Amino acid sequence: MKLRGDMTINGKLYRKGEVAPKWFIYPFFLFHMGMFGLSGFFMAYGADDMDLVFLYMHGGIAIVVYLVFYLAIFGLDQVRWMFINAGLGLLGIWVEIKWILSLFGKSLDDYPMAVHVTPFLYYILYTFLIRQLVLDVFRARENPARRRRVEFAYVALSLLVYGGTWLATR
Repeated sequence: MKLRGDMTINGKLYRKGEVAPKWFIYPFFLFHMGMFGLSGFFMAYGADDMDLVFLYMHGGIAIVVYLVFYLAIFGLDQVRWMFINAGLGLLGIWVEIKWILSLFGKSLDDYPMAVHVTPFLYYILYTFLIRQLVLDVFRARENPARRRRVEFAYVALSLLVYGGTWLATR
């Protein structure tokens, strides 16, 4: 993947337009974001008296940093599509978090809407990263025909997962 801006990775400077070592980027961000996302999730839904300002500071700073990296690595068009797909996938996000909370005997309605912002944003960032990984694993990023097939399969699989989860939580 070609970088959209200069970036130092593992002490090596990569200039705008150079190919970045994507197989380092995915494991690093999936792990790092997974840890921050889980901690934000447990702070939002695990504590009865979580201070909303602290929750937003903890999650918000990290989310802004991830967005800066996403813009540098993937570019504005891909990040724009991340938010478009997030808007379209809000039902999926809602259903998945509703299901996860049900495993702990809790409900989305147990929390004010403002508490859901950080976990929802992490979900958006994480699923975006997974989509980028799928495009690269199937070498579909630069091949329009393959990209259409991979994106169709990704959307179909996502709908199956969301639909199955929705049915499981009813």
